[in-house]
Formats: sequence, C-alpha cells, structure tokens
Amino acid sequence: MGQAEAQLALYRLAGILEAEGLPYAIIGAFALNEYGHRRVTVDVDLVMREDHLSEFKRRHLGDGYAERVPGTGKLLDTLHGVNIDVLGTGRFPGDDKPKPIAFPDPTTTALRGERFALLPMARFIELKLASGMVATHRAKDLVDVQELIKSANLPASVADELHPWVREKFLELWRLGQVADPF
Repeated sequence: MGQAEAQLALYRLAGILEAEGLPYAIIGAFALNEYGHRRVTVDVDLVMREDHLSEFKRRHLGDGYAERVPGTGKLLDTLHGVNIDVLGTGRFPGDDKPKPIAFPDPTTTALRGERFALLPMARFIELKLASGMVATHRAKDLVDVQELIKSANLPASVADELHPWVREKFLELWRLGQVADPF
C-alpha cells in the first residue's frame, strides 16, 4: 500500500469520526504535510480519547476496520489495507514515560484544518520534539521539526509558544535550519 491508499483511508476515517461526532486530531506525516512540509507516508496517525476510540471500535470493528493488536489503538482499514495508529489522550510521546508533554484531548484542542482536524501547530511540534528527545528510535521526529522549520519558514519566535521543556531543542533545530545548503 502507498500514499494514495493512506490518503483515502485518512479521508474515510475523518469522515466517519466527524459524522459520528467523535473528536480526533490527525498527527504524524499527514499533519506535517498540512503545516507545510511534504513527507510521504503509508499510515494514518491520530490522537483520540480512549472512550471515543472504544465507541469507534464498537461501531466499526468487523465493518471496514480490524484490530492489528487486540485491545489497542493499532487498527487496520481493511478496505484500503492501511494501518491506523490511534494514540490515547494523556499518553506520553516517544517512550510513553511521564514527561511534561502528553497527547492532548482533541475535544478541547483540535482545530479544523482544510481536510481534517489537527492539533495547533505548536502542540504538534511539542509532541514531535518530546518524542525525538526521549526515544532514539524516533529521531525522525526531530528531523521532521527541522524540515518543517525550513519548509514553512517558521520564525524563531515559535519557541515562545512551546512548553519550556522542548523550547531549547526547537531553537537548536531552528538554528540548524538556517544553515544554507552548499550545493
């Protein structure tokens, strides 16, 4: 499966969640794309409250969706063959260990983007930074932020909107993003 199938799965899922009034926020590469840095992806990542995820699963498992890992938010869109990863509100990015940054409740924080709901850019960047700072296997999250800084021409003042725990890492990546490519 590729980017096209993932995009179809995203729009299908967002349509269902919105029609059923189940708050969500898309995170990962599709959110990154909305904020100005294009990255290919083959899955869909989102954050939801556990009660809303349970309601979705009650209504849709066996009807176009399956669990890849029973009892979790690791789902499969069986129509498009696309993995969907639902991260629960209150969990922690990267290593899932307590830290000052947690996945927010989309009921109170999600914004309606052009095509789907997503987190405000500062909250999204905080999650990416927190993940990459604590989990070496998530280093691509730091690269994503650096690439977003360059692609969207983000000013250093974005750091003022970030939690102090990740602020210096953002500024470090911002400074790196200001170095011109010599080629």
